[in-house]
Amino acid sequence: MLQAFEGIYRNGVIELLEFPENIYESRVLITFLTEPSIPKSPTFIQFGMFSGSQQSTDADFEIAQFQGDADDELYWS
Repeated sequence: MLQAFEGIYRNGVIELLEFPENIYESRVLITFLTEPSIPKSPTFIQFGMFSGSQQSTDADFEIAQFQGDADDELYWS
C-alpha cells in the first residue's frame, strides 16, 4: 500500500513533517515538488497594446454592445 507524507529536503537531509505509523523500515520514492513561482504584478491593458493593421471602429462597438436580455424581466433603457 502506498502512503504519502509531506517533508522538506534541506542540505541533503529529508525532514518528515508527519510520521508513518507501524512502519519501521521500507523502500521509499521521493518526488521533488517545484516551489510556486512568485506571481508577477498585474498587467493593465494599455491603449494600442493590441493594435494591428485593422483598428476597431465605433460601428464595431455598437455591434458588440449589450442590449439586455428579454427574459431577465429587467427594464433596460
